[in-house]
Amino acid sequence: MTMTTTAARAGHTNEDFTGAVPAAAVLVDGAGVPGTESMCRHGVAWYAGRLGTSLLSRLSLAPDHGLSTLLAEAVERVTDEHRDTCDVADPLSPSAAVAVLRLCDGVVEYLVLGDAVLVLERADGAPLVVSDPREVVISEPYRSALEAVAPDSEEYHRLLGALRANRNRPGGFWVARDDPRAADEAVTGSCSVLGVTGAVLLSNGAGRVVDRFRLADWPEVLAVLASCGPAEIIRRVRQAEAYHGVEADDATITYCTGLDGVAARSEDA
Repeated sequence: MTMTTTAARAGHTNEDFTGAVPAAAVLVDGAGVPGTESMCRHGVAWYAGRLGTSLLSRLSLAPDHGLSTLLAEAVERVTDEHRDTCDVADPLSPSAAVAVLRLCDGVVEYLVLGDAVLVLERADGAPLVVSDPREVVISEPYRSALEAVAPDSEEYHRLLGALRANRNRPGGFWVARDDPRAADEAVTGSCSVLGVTGAVLLSNGAGRVVDRFRLADWPEVLAVLASCGPAEIIRRVRQAEAYHGVEADDATITYCTGLDGVAARSEDA
């Protein structure tokens, strides 16, 4: 397992989190805006880190529980930690996209909530790409307007507030925030580990290599990961952001290999 993460720019706090325990990996892509400390004094990086570590702990201690259940428990735990000091229900309060991979008894289980991406590499056939497109669809009409105004302006905050008013409601999009029931909206699934050779979890900032800049398709991304590692993908994203004048985003990749070896060991056992 190889993990690489970079902040959007020098001096910027990285609001992504990734980590692993035996047989499971978690990626959390925090979301928020500067100047909202009156709503949450802890901040986005705190929220992403606390959610990620809480989820990893539950993956270790309760391997028989479903991924959605574990995510719901982690969201509730972190929300309780700052409910009394922060306005957890405000539309601009910290939130996060989440991707989870777990191997259990010869089965690969996965969960994606929000705009993170998880890709399973298969020995035969195209990769299985697991994504939750709802936030991208809802956000698209706002993107050009947000890019046209200063990030610290009143208009920017107004537009972002209007966008985030769509969070965690029917007809909108779903992320980890204050309501554990959002975990029930996650994209989940499972498959036999047989034939699955690798997996990659990407934050939205890293997934731009495919969905925004069209620098590669997913088979090509997997080939670059195998030959050069995650840092090369992020390097290409940073080049594209600079070339197109696009504001950079935190970028995180967790790349897992040898899953077919896990299957072989399971069969031997």
